[in-house]
Formats: sequence, C-alpha cells, structure tokens
Amino acid sequence: MLFSAYGLMKLNSSTILEFSLFNLSSSNFSFMLIFDKVSIGFSMVVTLISGSVFMFSHKYMEEDPFSGRFIWILLSFVVSMNLLIFSGSIFFLLLGWDGLGITSFALIIYYESKESQMAGFQTLMINRIGDVIIVLSMFLFMSEGQFSFFSMSDKMFYSSGVIMLLCTAALTKSAQVPFSSWLPAAMAAPTPVSALVHSSTLVTAGIFLVIRLSFSLSLNQSICSLLLLCGSVTCLLGGWAATYENDIKKIIALSTLSQLGVMVFSLGMNLPSLALFHLYTHALFKALLFLAAGHILMVTFGVQDIRMMGGVGIMMPTTCVMFNISSLCLVGAPFMSAFYSKHMILEKMFMNPINLFSVVTMMIATMFTAKYVVRTLKAVSWDKTGISLLMSCSNIYTTFPVFLLSLGAITGGKLILSLEISSFEMAFLPSMESSLINFVTIGGIIYGIVENGQSKKSFLLSTLFFLTPLVYGSTKPFSSWMSKMKYLDNGWIEPYYAMKKSLFWSGSYFTQEGNWPDSRLILSSFFSVMIVLSGLLLSV
Repeated sequence: MLFSAYGLMKLNSSTILEFSLFNLSSSNFSFMLIFDKVSIGFSMVVTLISGSVFMFSHKYMEEDPFSGRFIWILLSFVVSMNLLIFSGSIFFLLLGWDGLGITSFALIIYYESKESQMAGFQTLMINRIGDVIIVLSMFLFMSEGQFSFFSMSDKMFYSSGVIMLLCTAALTKSAQVPFSSWLPAAMAAPTPVSALVHSSTLVTAGIFLVIRLSFSLSLNQSICSLLLLCGSVTCLLGGWAATYENDIKKIIALSTLSQLGVMVFSLGMNLPSLALFHLYTHALFKALLFLAAGHILMVTFGVQDIRMMGGVGIMMPTTCVMFNISSLCLVGAPFMSAFYSKHMILEKMFMNPINLFSVVTMMIATMFTAKYVVRTLKAVSWDKTGISLLMSCSNIYTTFPVFLLSLGAITGGKLILSLEISSFEMAFLPSMESSLINFVTIGGIIYGIVENGQSKKSFLLSTLFFLTPLVYGSTKPFSSWMSKMKYLDNGWIEPYYAMKKSLFWSGSYFTQEGNWPDSRLILSSFFSVMIVLSGLLLSV
C-alpha cells in the first residue's frame, strides 16, 4: 500500500471522484474527492503520525477506565482530518471541518475537569467562527453556479471574495492572531491528543486549505499582505510568550503557534510548496516532541513544571536525546529536517519585496525561538536533579513510536527533498544577509544560556495580550460589572425589579415569589401579559 501511494505521488496528475447529489437550476451539488500528490502525501504523514500516537496511547491510557472510548474518539478525529485532506467541494470540506471541531471538543474535555471544559468551549467557539465564515462563502459559490473550489479559476467574478473568506476561516483553525488563544488552552487534553492536534491534524487544517487554494488560484496582494501580517505577528507572539512559560506542554503549544506563523508567512510570500514542505517536517518533529514530553510526564508522575525536571536525562537518556533532537528542529539547526524548510523560508524572506515590519518581526521571533528552546533544554537536560519521584516505564509501546518519529525528525527534510523535487527552492543572498539569520539565532542561544532562570510572570503574555477571553483568563477587568450581570442567570430580572418597586408587593412575599424557577410567578406573569394584550386589542 505504501509503494502504491508513493507511485500515485510521483504521477503529475490528479484523480477526481465526484458524486452528484442533485441539480438545482444550473448549480450542481456534489461531493468531490481529489487524489493527487499533495493530498496523498499529507495523508501518508498524518497516517504515520497517527499510528505512532495510537501505539503510544496504548501505554499512556492503560489505567484509564474509558480508554476504549478514547481510542474511538481519536480514530474519528483522524478520519475527519483525512476527509478534509481529500475534499474538493465545499460540502465535503464542511464534513471534515466540522468533524474536526466536534471530535476535538470531545477530546479536550475528556478529563471532565473545570479547566478542560473551559478550554474545550473556548476552542469550540473560536472554531465556530471559521464554520460561520465557510457557510457564508456558500452564497458566493452559489453566485458562481458551483460548489467546487478545486475547479475555480481567476476569471470568475467572485473568486477573490471566496479566497478571502476561506483564508479568513483558515486563520481561525490555524490559531493565527487574533484567534490564537484556543491553542494553548487545548493543552488540557491528554498528551496523545496534543501530539496529534499540534502536529498534523487540527492546527494544520487551515494551513492545508490555503495551500490547496494556492495551487488552484493565485492569491492577490491584499490576501498576501494579510497572511504576512498574521504570520509574522503570530510567530513573534508565540515565541515571546514561551520565554515566560514554565509548563512544558504550554511551551510546546506556544512553539506550535510560532511554527504555524512561519507557514502562514511563507504562504504570504506566495510560496505554497515551501509551506507544504515545512508542514511535513513540522508534523514529524512536533509529534516526536510531544511524545517525548509525554514520556517524561509518565516518569515524573505528571509534573509539568520544567523547573522541577532536572535529572530526567539521567533516568531516561534515550527519551531525553529525542527531546533534544526535536527541540533543535524548532530552531532549524543544521542537519535536522526543519533546517531545509525553515531556514529556506527565512532566506526567501530577504529575496521577496515585502515590508520591513514583517522582516524585523520574523528576525525577532527567530531570536525568541532560540531563547526558549535553550531555556527548556537547560532546565530538563542540563540542570541538577530537582524531583525525587522518578520511575522507569519504558516499553515497546513508548519506545518504538519515539524511534520511528526520530528518523523523520532527523532525515525527513533530506528525504522529502529527494522524493519530491517541487519542494526544492534556491536562494541567492549576499553574505551579510545570509549570516544575519545565523547571528540572530546564536544571539538567542547565548541569551537563553546566560539567563539566570528565575521564575518570571507576565500577565499580558500569559493571556496572549488579552486574546484569551476575559471570562476565563482574568478576573481583573470588568469584575464589578460581571458581579452585577450574574443576576441575569438567576431569574427573571424584569419581573424582579418591577415587583420590587410595586406598592402591591411586600418584601417577604416578593422574596418568596421572585425566585426562579417558580410556577406561580410564571403563571402570574403570563396572565398579566395576556390581560395587557387583551386591553390593547380591545382599545384598537
């Protein structure tokens, strides 16, 4: 099966399966599946990572009484992602898009704690914004008389409007600014879920949609400017916030936010092949990073604070080496898979005629990335022992997936370049600009080494500059206003104050009658409204 899929990837042709539902006037409502090297290649990456995560979950969730239900929800999540990958029409896109939203909500609230429920609803509501935008785009599809975005052309009258709406919807799913707050909150899910969500499934759905649109239609200047702005700011925000975080899962989540910004930035430069290349390499090393972190959490009995993880490298050197390898991929270290994609995106940045703000923002974000990676490695691998509760729980179910993904993290970049020539890019830069990228990275590494490691907190960065809803993330602003708004949830506020001011109601009787729910109050209010309406009708 693997060789047949690879054979289909090497063919420079596309196979389209279309199932017509019905025809209305001149519009054809149909489901469309696309099999080409883009969809098959990404589906192979998703399947490889999913198999590794399922094997890791067998050990990670073995003590959970509902582990079977967890596996079925996780399988539905992977199936929904594959439906989105092979979709070619708006109906099939919605099927995979909504499937990802519903199953991700069920996985995030799996532990049924207050934190997980708040994070699940936050993720669900932000993703609903993207669903609404896609539904609104159906009106423009109807105006063109088709519902297939694969067969659209630049000559269509509403093509630019459709692309703008779909790209905006993609920004919500890929957690770009100002829709970034749900990605760190999704860390409330189990670690195997985080490995899938942050590597190759939920967050990459929006990126893949824009890549698919870029191969079919050309992105105009306004859309490219939007992608450049969102990508650069998101990359900076994710790296900056990670330098103030001590939770290892939150740090990895914010690193995902930074890498997604790099992909969107590449799309803003009209380089979809390079963005797809970085999507492949990022999926491999980020899944490895999460599984290695999950193995560390199993050893430390769930301790997630990096300041207490010293000595883990002595207890489990193999997993610690894999954690270091995947962390170095974040920086784009030489001889790693991400070096071939991320470093090339930064070099292409100097060759494209883009604004200076995006260039400076990306260079600062690159420095912050090196800083938080070195800070994390220093705490986990190089620091002295900080926790006494350590155990050994390595077996075939946790070791083999980590080894398999480590091969992809080390050799994936060179292997993909050898198999797919369309991912190959060249950059011709002056020596000063080429060395500037290395100098900025080295500066971030030195900054992370010499930092004293004291605990730091930043309320602005912990809430991503108030992108996290204030109801969840903060009680400081609007606290007095929110304390008064709670009466809206306790009862009928209008009858409450109306009866309170009435001369016919005493205080004690009002206290008994004004509470919710109360059938007598409902009946009295109903008959009062009916009497008023009857009087109005008779007067007319």
